[in-house]
Amino acid sequence: WSQVVSEAEKIVGYPTSFMSLRCLLSDELSNIAMQVRKLVGTKHPLLDTARGFVYDSRNNLQMRGLVVLLISKAAGPSTAELSFQHDMVSGIYSSQRSLAEITELIHTAFLVHRGIVNIGELKSCDGPLKDMQFGNKMAVLSGDFLLANACTSLAQLQNTKVVELISSAIGDLVQGIYYENSKSSEENCLTDDIGISRWKEQVFLRHSALLAKSCQAAMELAKHSAEIQDMAFQYGKHMSMSHKLHSDLQPFVKETSSDTMAFSLNSAPAILHQEFRGREAWLKQIREPCARRGNCAGPKPPPHRCACVFQQLQEAIKAGKGVTSAIDLCRCHGNRALAALERFPPSEARDALANIVCAVTRFP
Repeated sequence: WSQVVSEAEKIVGYPTSFMSLRCLLSDELSNIAMQVRKLVGTKHPLLDTARGFVYDSRNNLQMRGLVVLLISKAAGPSTAELSFQHDMVSGIYSSQRSLAEITELIHTAFLVHRGIVNIGELKSCDGPLKDMQFGNKMAVLSGDFLLANACTSLAQLQNTKVVELISSAIGDLVQGIYYENSKSSEENCLTDDIGISRWKEQVFLRHSALLAKSCQAAMELAKHSAEIQDMAFQYGKHMSMSHKLHSDLQPFVKETSSDTMAFSLNSAPAILHQEFRGREAWLKQIREPCARRGNCAGPKPPPHRCACVFQQLQEAIKAGKGVTSAIDLCRCHGNRALAALERFPPSEARDALANIVCAVTRFP
């Protein structure tokens, strides 16, 4: 994956680590960064988010802007925009580069906002309350600042259809995260009672809508036809779905994994396993006390939060059909993304987009 991303950055001539550089170097964000430093030594999740931006070893955080640049270059100029080719650098319009930055700013803003903790659920071991309250204030302000910059840059593109597309993508993100948070706040809701179809809808809102609509908007900026815009949308949608499925599958396909808690009960393999087993049998499996649970050190957590039970669930999912079905679904979305690329002319940018799909659909 890292090699694929590195090669793709060379093609667009624009390292993704610089994607939001103009905003990040502003005096306002520098002041925010100085304030965030006060959180060092606390357990506020905003610190982990900040570290992730600096040490993004897996090249996942700024992948969206890179894809927007690649698909812009793959499509090239349209016949309607031939008179504006002087505005292109490395085969990409300046407005498309701005769009890639806007996409990254929006994604970053939502990552920062998701670092807000629920004060009502804090325990004494989480540290002083005033530190968490201060961290929440910084998460709100810095996330709002990034989102405001994205909206300002979006208006400067002076394209109403692009504004409509990206605004609707922000709405999709909010809707998806709101649903996720509202479900997780229900004490008795161990897993969502949803099938894989509903899971896909939710994942599209939270993970795919921004990239899919940004790819479509990039085609609109170059005045490409509605057909090409739709193909770009389809690529962004299905590639990001494959990426999410690949991420969900990692705890189940890695040969060695010491962290049995590193998967969600609402991940794709678990949802598919639930479909095969049946809802009642799955809930019974979650709630059944583990035979080894009496040997767990320290206070006994509820059965569905016990490490031993999680390990048993992980082994059960591996032994069932959930993992193989999730791999098949990942490759299905990958094939649909590759099919959308067929409408673009052969180029190194198109090859890079195909390599990204291959990287997230390859399993040991």
